[in-house]
Amino acid sequence: MNRNAFAVAAVIGMGLAAGTTFVVKGEERAAGVRLRTGAVEPKAVVTADDAEEKYCTPEFKDVLARVIHACGLSGSEGRRGCQPADVKTLAAISDDEFNKLFTPLEKRAAVIMFDEGAEKLDDAAKKLLDERWQERKGARYFFVVARASKTGPADFNRALSHKRANSVMFYLADKFKDPDIDKKVGLLWLGKEFAQLDKQYCAWPVTRPGKCDAEGINRSAFVSWVDCRL
Repeated sequence: MNRNAFAVAAVIGMGLAAGTTFVVKGEERAAGVRLRTGAVEPKAVVTADDAEEKYCTPEFKDVLARVIHACGLSGSEGRRGCQPADVKTLAAISDDEFNKLFTPLEKRAAVIMFDEGAEKLDDAAKKLLDERWQERKGARYFFVVARASKTGPADFNRALSHKRANSVMFYLADKFKDPDIDKKVGLLWLGKEFAQLDKQYCAWPVTRPGKCDAEGINRSAFVSWVDCRL
């Protein structure tokens, strides 16, 4: 090859290389634009946190959002849990409607039962709590809805249901050492004033199936992770 032919070949080779570099850079810029503008959406990977169950109806999520905001789970400080008057106001639904919201959680929830006038967790309660807490499956909030039976004055039962909710919270905090537990556990204590359970809930996972009746089912704390996105 003479000197002139070699020079021409070199120029062509540099041109091809530059063209290739230009194309590659152009493709990189185009890809960046597509990702920034959303012209081509990357395929979403579904994770546990994206899961949402059928019970997450608009009505349920509306009440859930109000409970989360009012009962200390939204990041606002200075409040832990809600009592009957709070729940009545923020839920803005009847007792039966409130309970029906949670009915689809039957397979996910459990009812922790207590002795009359007491808030101490027995071994069966601790075992079932351990199981339910560890079945998180990506859920963000764990609800504890404590009650008291109709026996006794309202103020006593309100305080008792508060103690029962706290017993669950303190046990979970001590057992699992989760530093963010305050942001996950929502406490509601209803006393005997709001949303009493009827005997049909004895068919749910309960800690004392042999002692479950219309009174016993309300000496309790309903517990469940809730798999709804808000």
